[in-house]
Amino acid sequence: MAVVGDGTVSKSQWDAVLDLTKNTYKQAHRPFPGPGTAKLAELRSQVTNFLVLNSEYEQEAKKLGITVSDKEVSDRIDQYKQQVYGAQPGQKQPTQKQLDQRYQQALKQQGWTDDWLRFAYRLDILRSRLQSKVTGNVKVSDSQIKSYYEKNKAQYTTPAQPESRQVRHILVKTKAKADQLYAQLQKNPGKFAAFAKKYSIDTGSGAAGGVLPGGALKGRLVKPFEKVAFSIPANEISKPVHTQYGWHIIEALGPIKPAQPAKQTPLAQVKEAIRQILLQNDRSKAAGDWQKKTIKDYCKKIAYAPGYTPAPGTDPCKPQSTTTSGQ
Repeated sequence: MAVVGDGTVSKSQWDAVLDLTKNTYKQAHRPFPGPGTAKLAELRSQVTNFLVLNSEYEQEAKKLGITVSDKEVSDRIDQYKQQVYGAQPGQKQPTQKQLDQRYQQALKQQGWTDDWLRFAYRLDILRSRLQSKVTGNVKVSDSQIKSYYEKNKAQYTTPAQPESRQVRHILVKTKAKADQLYAQLQKNPGKFAAFAKKYSIDTGSGAAGGVLPGGALKGRLVKPFEKVAFSIPANEISKPVHTQYGWHIIEALGPIKPAQPAKQTPLAQVKEAIRQILLQNDRSKAAGDWQKKTIKDYCKKIAYAPGYTPAPGTDPCKPQSTTTSGQ
């Protein structure tokens, strides 16, 4: 259905991919686009473009001496079988025959074939090696790392922290209930956590025995609560305190931790992490640039059989022009 440079794409390949697309729709319980519809034309173009690009990859890989052996594909398939159809924790490891049966059954249910999966894995390995080859010369200098660090200092800065301390509290609706619990805690402070779980209407901290998640941070609490929480000695239980939420009984679980200024993480500690970020970004760009150039080069070497030319707006060799109008 197409000649691509020194290669060809057969109608049988095209039909096989379109059939897989139909099976995908079937598995998802979606109606497949009908004849003559724009959606079907778009799907047909996607199949065409996929196989043409695959042919381009195959030819470029051959030029660069990149190959994928049948054994490598078989090994990847075997790994897939073990990961998906192998034993679950606590189960007996299935035999190779059982693995193969589960694999074939799953392929049948999904409307796939072993040949198609091998084609997909081979293409995945090939693309990965092509990308490694065309991005192999990408390097990141120390000056690039430093520049990125300077531009993103906030990302590598621990924000300033206000005074804090670990506290727990019991929140109830009435002063009478708060006074009752306070009196009991004066006699037996060890019941604080149990009382918080049983009586506190602050369900978030109540389930944790009244402990405030993340501790009490000065400047981030309602004022009456904060004043008491930061004034009572460590391990002391306060008298009931009234706020807009109700009545609190507060226990300080430790000393007050002093405020901490913002702290910059030294470049040396994040240098390699930044290098990997920049390498990934530059490799992605280099791979994208290579693909665009490859597609452009092959545009002069593609001929389609009648009825297989990509639909308008879907041909990568004929990008849609964009226009703007002024007012």
